[in-house]
Amino acid sequence: MNLKSDKIGFIVNPVAGIGGRVGLKGSDGEDVVEKALELGAKPVAPQRAKEFLSELKRLGVTPQLVGYDGEMGGDEAREVGFDFKALSLVKRSKTTAEDTKSAVKDCVNDGACLIVFVGGDGTARDVLDAIKEGVPVIGVPSGVKMYSAVFASTPRGAARLVYEYLRGRVAARLSEVLDVDEEKYRLGVLSIKLYGYLLTLSDPILLQASKMPTMITEDELENQKAIARRLVKEMSDDVIYILGSGTTTKAIADLLGLPKTLLGVDVIKKDRVIVNDANEAQILEAIRGKKAKIIVSPIGRQGYIFGRGNQQISPEVIRAVGRSGIIVIATRGKVATLDSLRVDTGDPQLDQHLEGYYQVIVDYNESQVLRCIA
Repeated sequence: MNLKSDKIGFIVNPVAGIGGRVGLKGSDGEDVVEKALELGAKPVAPQRAKEFLSELKRLGVTPQLVGYDGEMGGDEAREVGFDFKALSLVKRSKTTAEDTKSAVKDCVNDGACLIVFVGGDGTARDVLDAIKEGVPVIGVPSGVKMYSAVFASTPRGAARLVYEYLRGRVAARLSEVLDVDEEKYRLGVLSIKLYGYLLTLSDPILLQASKMPTMITEDELENQKAIARRLVKEMSDDVIYILGSGTTTKAIADLLGLPKTLLGVDVIKKDRVIVNDANEAQILEAIRGKKAKIIVSPIGRQGYIFGRGNQQISPEVIRAVGRSGIIVIATRGKVATLDSLRVDTGDPQLDQHLEGYYQVIVDYNESQVLRCIA
């Protein structure tokens, strides 16, 4: 079914999220992209863009897309088979924030009724700086952190939101644009700042919420310690454990007397650290041919256990461990902020496989069952 051919601005940040799997925790900052490539990283934004466009096409939505040619959107649009109007030809070795801002302004000036951008929180900040008041946007998630509430739950979710918006069944509302200081983040310091608000397509399922930082109260600390005692009691000497980021997983390492990267992923055994702040390749090497489990805690309010801030635990890692080897932990306070768990690994087939119900350990003698959706 073909819908009205509204003109949509389509902008891709080609390096968004490139540092995730190699453990660089983002793509902002000087020389970070070069370092990521040296470590073997591959661009993820182009694939996320094509996933969005393919779903949009499957839904029968065939608007004219406008934007910049080449790696900023034109390549992906034409590959999927969309009518794409190039507003400017960008052929550079490295795109910049100014390119994104310029693309937003040019799309709006050309009559785009909606801006779809592929990127992360840094890209959302660039869109915020350039957007004309009253023009709605939706972000296709491709960054590492994505704390802002302007991103769809997945690339396919973004396509569904556009479909519903063009049918008049989804409204737009102001949503927060948040970002962290990546330099501090790489040093294990989480510093989040509110930069402003964007008019965003709104849906309680298809749009992710902004991240809610956990308030570290005395009760929260005791709850984390109780969960850690439960996990340590159940740990086996012959199993390798992949610990996701966060204070709840850090409590496990603290109880074992092992160092833990607060905002990274660590690989441990019960008596020693195998790799601190591991990247995807190091995790795969550490668990090859061995019994392994993954211990993760969902992001507060958003519910993601994979695909936000822990891309080192890649689809390849998850498949190597298996669904039965995933252990989900969360304090009672964090669980109270969640309607469900979520996954967005970048592999739609794996995401579908990971859907279902999980027992979430919330205290020493207490668990809750939560549904996981993609």
